[in-house]
Amino acid sequence: MPSERNIQPDYRELSASIKQWSRQLGFQQTGISDAKLDEAESLLQQWLQKNYHGDMHYMAKHGRKRSRPGLLIPGTLRIISVRMDYFPADAVPMADILHNPEKAFISRYALGRDYHKVLRHRLQKLAHRIQSAIGPFQYRVFSDSAPVLEKAIAEKAGLGWIGKHTNLINKGSGSWFFLGEIYTNLPLPVDKGADNHCGDCTACIDACPTQAIVGPYKLDARRCISYLTIEYDGIIPEELRPLMGNRIYGCDDCQMVCPWNRFKQDSKEEDFMVRHGLDGETLLRLFQWTETEFLQYTEGSAIRRIGYHRWQRNIAVALGNMPKSKQVREVLSDRRGQASEPLR
Repeated sequence: MPSERNIQPDYRELSASIKQWSRQLGFQQTGISDAKLDEAESLLQQWLQKNYHGDMHYMAKHGRKRSRPGLLIPGTLRIISVRMDYFPADAVPMADILHNPEKAFISRYALGRDYHKVLRHRLQKLAHRIQSAIGPFQYRVFSDSAPVLEKAIAEKAGLGWIGKHTNLINKGSGSWFFLGEIYTNLPLPVDKGADNHCGDCTACIDACPTQAIVGPYKLDARRCISYLTIEYDGIIPEELRPLMGNRIYGCDDCQMVCPWNRFKQDSKEEDFMVRHGLDGETLLRLFQWTETEFLQYTEGSAIRRIGYHRWQRNIAVALGNMPKSKQVREVLSDRRGQASEPLR
């Protein structure tokens, strides 16, 4: 007699089980899509041709692997897509920080532990749970960690729609969540893609401090504060600096004004709660961190990957946007002699 592990699984039943196990692991929603991303590939190519990716050369160097999952992981038939809420309920209100030029604004997603590690660990657990039920199968887990079109995939899997600001929006939960994927060769039944509910709203476009959303569903990363403070390693253009205000790591303005975020769900994950008071620290205090302190206070955080130079550069710009004061001038002058050439 064949062993139980050699019997073909009931994929519909397995799909339901995967979604149940996923909830038990802390994911708020799970969907399954096929691996066909033709429309997303066309949009990506148009975006790259306009150079909207700026210095993010990795967006182009993998060729079609980003939009053709089977090229990245041969044999991929389905993608299990998950989302996990991250909004930290214990954080100082965003408006309070943005309206106080002495304070440092850090994007909500980066106030806690690095989400890459959290999601990959949970996805690995989910894959192991599937394996314990059906035996060995082909899979690979991702969380913003490889050339993957995670928002397009999540949209196909029914987790939400890509809004005019190019973030994914869920009708019942807003947009404050992380995404993760499992590429697999299991022929699971696919879910219905999400419908778009942006309508005539242009709140995100109107609110963007640097007008980086150049049209509905079109983002010029070269003007985006998240790109400038996180991805870009050069000298921030002078004309954009005043528009950055006190935002030193990322920018959440487009999410703050999105009407769908009235339905946001606060995170239940301890890992995503605020660490080291980074939701309300002053610019002057952060600028005076030594590199050792920077490494100490950003250990296990997504912030660490930008490095001390970019951290100092971003804060220097924000200090320049503060009301003029003798203290700020003295701090900037004192640091100038120790700074790198671009920072000087």
